[in-house]
Amino acid sequence: MASRLPSSRTAAPNKNTIRVIDGPSARIICVADIRGQISHLNTLALEHNAQVIIHTGDFGFYENASLSRMNDRALKHLVTYSPLITSEERDRLLNKDNSVTKLRDEILQHQSPVLSEFPLLLSGKLKLSVPVYTVWGACEDVFVLERFRLGEYDIPNLHVIDEATSRLLDIGGVKIRLLGLGGALVPHKLFDNGEGQATIAGGQGTMWITALQIGELVDTAQRVFDTSETRLFVSHVSPGREGLIAQLALVLKADLTISGGLHFRYASSYNDFSVHGDMEGYRSKLMSGKELFGRIWDNVRTQVESAIDEDQRVLLEKAVLVTERIPPNNSAVVNEEQAWKNCWNWNLCDAAYGHLILEFSEGRVSAEMKSQGFNYAYRRAQSTSPAQGSNIATLEGGVAAIPSSPHSLKPSASVDSAQPAIGPASPRKVTNEPAMAVVDKLVEDHINKGAEVQHSTADATTGVDSAAQSSIANISSPTNETTSLALTPASANPVASPKDKSGNDSDVGIDRSSGRRTPNTAGRRPRNPWTLFVSKLPVPSTEHDLREFFGVAKDGITVVKLPVNHATRTQRSIAFVEFKDEPSMRAGLASHAEKIKDNIVRVSIAENREDPAVASDGGDAVNNGQGRGRGSFRSKGPRGNGLFANALGQVQGTLGRGSVPPRKLSNGDHQLAQLETSAG
Repeated sequence: MASRLPSSRTAAPNKNTIRVIDGPSARIICVADIRGQISHLNTLALEHNAQVIIHTGDFGFYENASLSRMNDRALKHLVTYSPLITSEERDRLLNKDNSVTKLRDEILQHQSPVLSEFPLLLSGKLKLSVPVYTVWGACEDVFVLERFRLGEYDIPNLHVIDEATSRLLDIGGVKIRLLGLGGALVPHKLFDNGEGQATIAGGQGTMWITALQIGELVDTAQRVFDTSETRLFVSHVSPGREGLIAQLALVLKADLTISGGLHFRYASSYNDFSVHGDMEGYRSKLMSGKELFGRIWDNVRTQVESAIDEDQRVLLEKAVLVTERIPPNNSAVVNEEQAWKNCWNWNLCDAAYGHLILEFSEGRVSAEMKSQGFNYAYRRAQSTSPAQGSNIATLEGGVAAIPSSPHSLKPSASVDSAQPAIGPASPRKVTNEPAMAVVDKLVEDHINKGAEVQHSTADATTGVDSAAQSSIANISSPTNETTSLALTPASANPVASPKDKSGNDSDVGIDRSSGRRTPNTAGRRPRNPWTLFVSKLPVPSTEHDLREFFGVAKDGITVVKLPVNHATRTQRSIAFVEFKDEPSMRAGLASHAEKIKDNIVRVSIAENREDPAVASDGGDAVNNGQGRGRGSFRSKGPRGNGLFANALGQVQGTLGRGSVPPRKLSNGDHQLAQLETSAG
């Protein structure tokens, strides 16, 4: 059993300071996962005229000496996602022929920072233009954070919010109390401080939350409580995903929460009332936090209580009380839980994709989220590709004609007696605002009723004016009963459908006036028959890796698809490689290499089915057959010189037997789980 450690309440300096931002209004930029690109904060502040920045973790707290303290997997993870190097430089550094020792040497000798600009900040070569308030994330050096806590590091305009300190901002007529919790939530490590001192925990390049850390944050919040303040809880872990963090927000009496760590392309804004159908759903999330903590606490309680001193006992009791914070299952009392509707939460996307702007003016807080988001342009390119047999006709004014399905009936030239006439009484020339807007509205209504929708308009080569006068939508119900709607006075000539190259009616179309794709009633598009299925890939893998893997046959490759797990947003360990013809596919099947990045991969002809990964990949592709991401829990024994190392071993053994039900993990969870596996 490790020796008792001092309480951070006596070791850390008191930094519960007040900063007044002059002026009737001010702006705060909220950012997540800057990943060492600290100079980007100055760019954002200048671009948006911000007076303050709040950051939710993975700041890049690494100095030159940190390189020798992190394990190999943590190092490769940081290089993989570093925004400070080009993709070409990243590929060179992570080349499979490059040893880890050589990688470390190249990083030290690199002319510009590879892992973080923090050394430049520490030396004064880089300065922050506005105050920055940050918690630490899952990937940080615990030794660097300890130096901040002990006062050895003091950087102008950089303020680390932890469980022992808070900050007060008087800004735009609002007094904002900042409370913060750094680190990842790794349940089996709640009672292990690793290489950290007192309440914070970490080691080998990663950091995590402890029970003592939670207890001390509650203690700090109670000591500075003021009803005139608005409380903003900043955490790396999302309270929307983790019941224990949501319980902590309740105990802290948070009015607003800001978190990161999920690595989404869009930021999200919500309260629990908006995402849970009833209070019972909200209670279930909180109960999950209590049950998870309870299973661990029941296993280690005796050992923990015998190892802690009186100060730590007080903090631990406060942490246990957090898990008891659940609204009672009583309708008369439930209505008193204000956080159910009044606590507002933001989860941020990574800094590379966007940020949140909070504007404070006359006591009000307005929010503006900016996200780069997904690029859906590839869908238009795929839909208009000649390989798919579509032939999109275009009306005057740049509006695409919508081809009808070969299964649709011929449209009627009259309106059903129960349907009022729609459109102008006389013909008109097509403009950039065609009658198709009316079609869209009716189609949308029928889609909502579960109908299958098919548009039918004139071919652009046979009279644009005539097509505009007789824009017609065929709406086929699931029972194959067809109702014909004439949206403008009907033309004397029936409306024709565009043909594909084979002379058949095309069944794929795009409504360019609304961006909506016409439903394909012919079913799922069959896969390219010249496709190879590749499994057991290392994660991450790139299109370049796959092309090089097929050697001389790579010239015949047309498309490489690397699927993503929709639940975790992580790359799966499978790929689909399409070839231009059968000889090229056969060449690829015969001449491919054996390994990609030391992984022996499997190659077979892909079958035309929805998800071959389940049957062919030997388990969950994301976790490489290790169950549901719990592989890192099955440790061979205690790690580090933690306060409760023996208790940790017992917890890991219990979790390894499956006492804690599995949960879906985010991209960050999987990355952290991989890093922790190597920490032992």
